[in-house]
Amino acid sequence: MVPSRYAVTLLIGAPGAGKGTQARFICEALGIPHVATGDLLREHRRQGTPLGAIVRRYMDRGELVPDDLVVEMVARRLEESDAARGVLLDGFPRTRAQARALDADLAAHGGGVERVFFLDVPTHVLVNRLVGRRVCESCQGTFNVHTDDIGPELEFLECGGQLVRRPDDQRDVVERRVGVYMQETSPVVEHYRAAGVLRRVDGHRPIEEIRAELVEMLEDDMAALLVAS
Repeated sequence: MVPSRYAVTLLIGAPGAGKGTQARFICEALGIPHVATGDLLREHRRQGTPLGAIVRRYMDRGELVPDDLVVEMVARRLEESDAARGVLLDGFPRTRAQARALDADLAAHGGGVERVFFLDVPTHVLVNRLVGRRVCESCQGTFNVHTDDIGPELEFLECGGQLVRRPDDQRDVVERRVGVYMQETSPVVEHYRAAGVLRRVDGHRPIEEIRAELVEMLEDDMAALLVAS
């Protein structure tokens, strides 16, 4: 059985798959923090840590931060007190090489990836969700013209802010983003399927149905841990 520290739950899903909504629920259910690698990189940079100084050089040049640095940041995050029961990792790994690097580092600490939730949503649905997304200019709240009652004026009544489409939510940009993500991440899905830790979740359903399935999966995991102990 994997020790509690250095135990990682992964959440994989393309942009528009609904990871943010389900991440909050999974973290509450397991009592673990949500670690988004993009936020982690920006926080190290903001704080001016030694790792952050290295990260800044890559980010300022518009280059990707090397896998080993991201894995090191994740490992350090797992040393913090609130990660005593592990973390939910969101945004990494994105490629098979990153998955192998993460696995190797966790194994070196006596841990590993315990479970991987893959929110599987058809590509055309992902594109439509993102194209329909609008952001409030005042409060930065996020809405969708397909699912939220925002009215023809595209105004958020609670703050009076205008709802606008972000430049990266234009259809051609969205189609390219989703296509690149799917191409990169398919090998990661297969990597963890082969390891026996992947849980595929149909993400093209109401939120409540997805959550009910996650509850069932987590209960099964907890029962298995009790038997193993």
